Amino acid sequence: MIMRIPSKFSLTILLASVLLLSGCGDRGDGLGEAHDIGPEIEEHYATFKHIPPEWNERLASGEWSQEEFDEQVEHLPNFFRFASIEDLPSDLEWEDGMDLPEFGSPDAIKGGTSYGALQDFPRTLRHVGPDSNGSFRPMLLDDVTLGIAERHPNETDIGPKGFHHYPGLGKEWAIDLDSQTVYVRLNPEARWSDGEPVTADDFMFMFFFFHSPYIQAPWYNNQYAENFTGITRFDEHTIAIHVARAKPDLATRALGLRPISKHFFDELGPDFVQRYQWRFQPTTGPYVVREEDIRRGRSIALTRLEDWWAKDLKFWRYRFNYDRIQFNVIRDTSNMYESFRRGDLDKSGLVNLPEYWYDRLPDDHDLVRNGYIQKVQFYNEIPRPTYGLWINQAQPLLNNRDIRIGLHYATNFERVIAEYFRGDYERMRTTSDGYGDFSHPTLTARPFDVDKALEYFAKAGFERRGSDGILVNESGRRLSFTVTTGYRHFEDLLVILREEAARAGVDFRLDILDGTSGWKKIQEKNHEIAFTAFGTFPEMYPRYWETFHGVNAYDDPYLPDGSPNPDREVMVQTNNLVSMANPELDRMIDRYRRSDDVEEMRELAFAMEELIHEEGPFIPGWVQPFYRMAHWRWIRYPHDFNVKISSGAGQYFLDWLDPDIKAEVEQARREGRALEPGRVIYDQFRGD
Repeated sequence: MIMRIPSKFSLTILLASVLLLSGCGDRGDGLGEAHDIGPEIEEHYATFKHIPPEWNERLASGEWSQEEFDEQVEHLPNFFRFASIEDLPSDLEWEDGMDLPEFGSPDAIKGGTSYGALQDFPRTLRHVGPDSNGSFRPMLLDDVTLGIAERHPNETDIGPKGFHHYPGLGKEWAIDLDSQTVYVRLNPEARWSDGEPVTADDFMFMFFFFHSPYIQAPWYNNQYAENFTGITRFDEHTIAIHVARAKPDLATRALGLRPISKHFFDELGPDFVQRYQWRFQPTTGPYVVREEDIRRGRSIALTRLEDWWAKDLKFWRYRFNYDRIQFNVIRDTSNMYESFRRGDLDKSGLVNLPEYWYDRLPDDHDLVRNGYIQKVQFYNEIPRPTYGLWINQAQPLLNNRDIRIGLHYATNFERVIAEYFRGDYERMRTTSDGYGDFSHPTLTARPFDVDKALEYFAKAGFERRGSDGILVNESGRRLSFTVTTGYRHFEDLLVILREEAARAGVDFRLDILDGTSGWKKIQEKNHEIAFTAFGTFPEMYPRYWETFHGVNAYDDPYLPDGSPNPDREVMVQTNNLVSMANPELDRMIDRYRRSDDVEEMRELAFAMEELIHEEGPFIPGWVQPFYRMAHWRWIRYPHDFNVKISSGAGQYFLDWLDPDIKAEVEQARREGRALEPGRVIYDQFRGD
């Protein structure tokens, strides 16, 4: 799909790029002179318009001429709108979510340092752009900043206006479903971490920022241009967000928006990636990264703001309790476990792995039996991460459906679940398990079956085994593929898959990298098969555009007749890891994104899953209906441990350090005295 941007904006960007490349002065740090973004902001505010996707389709198909298209665009309202407070509708029904229950614990103690570990150092502090979507980003953005309002994590039923929300940056809001608009009154006390107030202008600038090609983030460019039709500024603290489609989660789409500090990005320009690579941008949340706490390749720390503006507000006051969170880089998993066992680390998620839960830290381990370390198993209720094999169809042989389906039958996740996961997990069925009525009711993953694998490989010309048992075709090419991953802790799992694939005549060459390097290689589409997973959010329905639409696979995927464009080039830095470009699927995805009818969306979701299953770009792995963690006794949690839609123990920052209990544990260890043992299973949210 072509995203048409009014030509004045594009021209401004082009001229700015030319000026930069033609010789701005050097500041001595490898960057040119700071770019003045002010004129471009004014131009964009004055000219940018949301263009309905179907208009682009009419232009591309020839139904409309360029002149007809331009005439229609001329009559569209501007995206950025300015009004007075007197223009605010008087009949709005305002709500503030303050009647919802609090989920933090009033027993929480503020203070202390939490010690954690990273397997690899973050490649950037930027929230967007190349290399930004790493494992550390939740500590900078997702889990620690505030939207206008947040979905309540325990009250998960769906009301007439969608999910239930509690206040963040918004003091109150009003949802007008008929006009697809959410009106917001911002909390006038809201502040950025540098002390500047959060205002309507930061939300206006947010859209400019995410529309900008400077950030090198196509997903954001599309998301913020296509899914919103505009923003209105009434005064410094009153705005309206206009949503493109009246989908069931309309309110969440608007209320989940997080502003961008306009004053910080006043140098936004073509060198954005380098200029802001290691600059911590102001946050609305409680934690900052100080320059002196960045020790490249070794450690990084978060420091809590003493005067954080939301520290005494309901829903926020019992969270984010540590004064400091220190992360040291420990690349080796075994070394990380030993650091936890010594008490150098307070918590460990390694017990999610059966080897650690059952063998290395069993219930009869001295530290567990004596009550010094506590083990936790918590059942949550969320869409499941998409662990599995993502097949890059842009690579030779993998563009052959028979090869892909053969790989499905040659991949033995059943053995992985039975042996590696000790039977605790279940086989994933589709790309969208865990979405309730939106998950396909009957599709299942293809089972491991050597005979069927050989049947499909034979169709692709691989009928004879070589001396090593691996299939070869008539030209002598071996049926061999590299499996790339950034999950070092799953190496033994991949060895099982490699052994089983060899039985079906396939050679899986394992390419096991650190997390950041692995994800970078996969995002640049330099993989053949990726073993990875996308983290999921507790959304109402699954997404398909990011991972399966053709525009995220190739720069210009199709010729006018819908056939593959022979000159197309692979798109990098997108989440279409399988290079899927199927016109029929694209049309369904486009309909799905535009639809505001729940039943139609559900039918499309089922049809899309069936097509994806038929084409076979993704081999489903497993789902885990719970998570496990272990922590030293001095780390405390609320009485019910965590919230229903948490994906991990630390996501909502509900825990705290009790110095008295730490002293008690240390004394008990010196004396060889046992405390009450603790292994707890929290199953209050366990499904039937």
